[in-house]
Amino acid sequence: MHPHNRVTVRIAALLTALVAVAGPALFGTSHAVAAHPAGQKPTIVLVHGAFADGSSWTPVIERLQRRGFAAVAVANPLRGVLSDADALDARLAGIDGPVVLVGHSYGGAVITNVKARSPKIKALVYVAAFAPAEGEAAAELAAKYPGSTLGETLAPVPLPDGSNDLYIKPSLFRQQFAADVPARQAAVMASTQRPIRDAALGEASGKPAWASIPSWFVLAGADKNIPLPAQKFMAERGGSRATVTVKGASHAVAVSRPETVVKLIVRAAG
Repeated sequence: MHPHNRVTVRIAALLTALVAVAGPALFGTSHAVAAHPAGQKPTIVLVHGAFADGSSWTPVIERLQRRGFAAVAVANPLRGVLSDADALDARLAGIDGPVVLVGHSYGGAVITNVKARSPKIKALVYVAAFAPAEGEAAAELAAKYPGSTLGETLAPVPLPDGSNDLYIKPSLFRQQFAADVPARQAAVMASTQRPIRDAALGEASGKPAWASIPSWFVLAGADKNIPLPAQKFMAERGGSRATVTVKGASHAVAVSRPETVVKLIVRAAG
């Protein structure tokens, strides 16, 4: 074969290979994004609340993984409802496929304000959590019914902007937050707790995601942070598809009763 013809054949082969790999994108031709496989399991995105961190979801994540679910425990900044929701939105942008959002405590207010609502978010699961309506604040909902003893256990740490970081006093942590968790485990939780900025608890919520996304609720029967009547009120108002009340459970119900929490998450995942 003439050398010129051999070069022509090689160029043609190279172009064919490039088209096969890059397809229309190589030449700027628009194309549809591939649909997610039918029946694809959603990623379970878990949002912790105040006085906790991502490790508080460990027993839940272990059980979800055994059931074949991918799970992500988001680091919630605990600085302000809307800014924390923005941080969650940014994290969700990097997750492919459908998502079930799970919020504990103040984390419920954060998932309520998520902006990436549809079609990525399949369901919302509230675990002993706030589910505020527009204009409501977490502190307002906690005080709506008697029973919360959180205020008297808090230790404020002043911040440069005039607000405060709030911790639960370690000596009171177990009785307030995790009464049904083994003492040694509760002591570790007390030592690793992340503070919440006081302004976050008083910040008004935006338009609620639960108004347009199906929701499920786990209620902690012996919760000293969010009284059970307040949890019931929010579940009913939020149109809960299924509500499970765990008798005797502390605010740390995801740690003490993870199997119950996981069963409802799986149910919400469809």
